[in-house]
Amino acid sequence: MNRRGFLQLAASTPLLLASGPAPSTAAVADELRSPDPLGLMLPPGFRAREIARASVAVAGTDYVWPAYPDGGATFATPDSGWIYVANSEVADRGGGVSAVRFGADGSIVDAYAIGSGTSRNCAGGVTPWRTWLTCEEVEDGEVYECDPEGERPAEVRSALGRFSHEAVACDPAGRALYLTEDAEFGRLYRFTPVVWGDLGDGRLEVARTDELGVVSWLPVESPDATAYAGGEGIAYHDGQVVFTTKPDQRVRSYDTHTETMTVLYEPGSLPEISGPDNVAFSSTGDLYVCEDASTDQELVLITGAGRRVPVLRLAGHEGSELAGPAFDPSGTRLYISSQRGAGGGGVTYEISGPFARLAAPLTTTTTSARVSPTTGNAAGRPDDTGGAHADDDSILPVVGAAGGVALLALGGLAWLRTRRGTEAS
Repeated sequence: MNRRGFLQLAASTPLLLASGPAPSTAAVADELRSPDPLGLMLPPGFRAREIARASVAVAGTDYVWPAYPDGGATFATPDSGWIYVANSEVADRGGGVSAVRFGADGSIVDAYAIGSGTSRNCAGGVTPWRTWLTCEEVEDGEVYECDPEGERPAEVRSALGRFSHEAVACDPAGRALYLTEDAEFGRLYRFTPVVWGDLGDGRLEVARTDELGVVSWLPVESPDATAYAGGEGIAYHDGQVVFTTKPDQRVRSYDTHTETMTVLYEPGSLPEISGPDNVAFSSTGDLYVCEDASTDQELVLITGAGRRVPVLRLAGHEGSELAGPAFDPSGTRLYISSQRGAGGGGVTYEISGPFARLAAPLTTTTTSARVSPTTGNAAGRPDDTGGAHADDDSILPVVGAAGGVALLALGGLAWLRTRRGTEAS
């Protein structure tokens, strides 16, 4: 049975129905409305507007939005507005990073570039000191640190290594960065800067995960590292580093407290997640996973209670993928892109609605998905060492990010710790 068939069946299953105002997984998924004029299917009470389209000037500005928007994040501004930044995954030094600035009322007030001349800027991550780390997904690719205000030029951070970078997540408690690698023998990296806030120097390591899910950190040149093929999005929240790998279609979590790895989603679990890619946390610790699928690309919510809820579906966007999810300061607006749009070069949207309602807990008992450790093949890579930039004691909060930090987080994924098992994969 495919995902759509399962959702129809689940909608008629009494066990999965919530009592009271909180909707169940099946009810929310089944209530996705018919495609709107933008080709988006959303739950009742949600609406979308187009923010930017490739090769067209952003409304009210003369800035032309680049093609293939990918990873993104938001930053609060002193005037109670916010900035959304988005990568451009164009090859051969045609990529970069763009920004749209919003006023306190959500109106667009400016658009501009914050990085250029780079290649295949895929995902990235935010730092606690209010910068955006954009990743080059090419052989010997690098990470560039960008100012979302566009006042300082982007700077290469070679200490973070030269490889096919995908995404970065910052752990402010452990004062470390975690990086994914989109390659056949891609690995999970940890970077510990000499000085927190300065990415100029530090120690870059790779993860080795044993059969019980215990993680140890090795020098980059070690042949004993675990291969996580096709590493994609990564995000940090409350001690958990969650990342996706597309070839085996899994969502994993590394617990920085216990130094163990578990699988949060694997094929065969329903509702299905096809081609998990970019990820982002809401301020309350719910995880949003973007699909990179051939058709019917969805944004899937994994709640703090362990439920999976499809909350957005593209219609007529064949060959595209969802990318760059990030919330505004209120948590009621989500920015996200269809990377190639409905047959075009990419469109960026703003989705508005009661996102907290989607994560409301069920009042009936449901069966938890199996959680297990993960293993992989060994792969080695030449050494690169690394480092970080500035003090973060008085900064504005970073309010949402794909592969980044949610500093407004409340609570967290406590359910991960209660569900952590000892089964082998």
